[in-house]
Amino acid sequence: MIKVGIVGGTGYTGVELLRLLAGHPEVSLEIITSRSEKGMPVAELFPNLRGHIDLAFTEPDIDLLANCDLVFFATPHTVAMALVPELIKRGTRVIDLSADFRLQDVAVWEQWYNTPHTCPELIAQAVYGLPEVNRASIKTAQLIAVPGCYPTATQLGFLPLLENKVIEPMHLIADTKSGVSGAGRKAAIGTLLTEASENMKAYAVAGHRHLPEIEQGLALAAQQSVDLTFVPHLTPMIRGIHATLYGRLTQDVDLQALFEQRYADEPFVDILPAGSHPETRSVRGANICRIAVHQPRDGDTVVILSAIDNLVKGASGQAIQNMNIMFGFDETTAINHIATLP
Repeated sequence: MIKVGIVGGTGYTGVELLRLLAGHPEVSLEIITSRSEKGMPVAELFPNLRGHIDLAFTEPDIDLLANCDLVFFATPHTVAMALVPELIKRGTRVIDLSADFRLQDVAVWEQWYNTPHTCPELIAQAVYGLPEVNRASIKTAQLIAVPGCYPTATQLGFLPLLENKVIEPMHLIADTKSGVSGAGRKAAIGTLLTEASENMKAYAVAGHRHLPEIEQGLALAAQQSVDLTFVPHLTPMIRGIHATLYGRLTQDVDLQALFEQRYADEPFVDILPAGSHPETRSVRGANICRIAVHQPRDGDTVVILSAIDNLVKGASGQAIQNMNIMFGFDETTAINHIATLP
């Protein structure tokens, strides 16, 4: 049994962490912080947790957090790096769901997030928490940077092709769609029901903050620089990411076999039969990435379809998957749920 704290328990990733951790047999939830909701019972804000979590929100206290074996940060960008150094110094392990430690190049991070990084000395120590790539490093890590939702769906789709050098790394396209929960729980006009419902739009075409993260991971897989055109879209649904990925093949290869072999031992990547089309509803609430690979008209273009729940495999579920690996638990514990339908 490990003692766990959560910093930032009132957002969508925070409540998803609470929902999943409440059923984890090896976790004792000790602290859930929120400055704005200090003193409020968690189940009052999130009635789905009534009868499962009896804690109230408290202000972050570094001494109480340091008494935990593990602290999750489900906070906006730049928040974690203010507290993480002291926790690391005291020996507490940290899983950060924000982008504070995802990019290895501090200058690139500061360019995209438009603020100085306050603890660049921890960047090299942070392990990028994509289990399908970094499982061995995750086991011994003290600091995990959980991948973003778009980067998870996109990287898992492209990895087998780049690792085997069967597509041109300088001609990659990711056409991605996300539900509105990806924008967080904050009040914003663009995610109001009357604005987002019955509507679909692209955004951040000139450059999205997830682009350098995706290119960083794909370059490691390709062992060279990559060039990715990444276009995200907002769709009128609550949960889910659907990524349609395009690459130019450089050789004839059995694509179905390539993907099946790459992910044969991965519990949370499901390669669908040839000709399939994964749906976001098939992953809703589940820590799974469903992938289908196509080669239209047997030409030189490969099309990969990748679907995840942005709050689970794209955030909190993947964070718990990392925790399970770090502490030697069965990797699927508490996150092996069947997706909800309808």
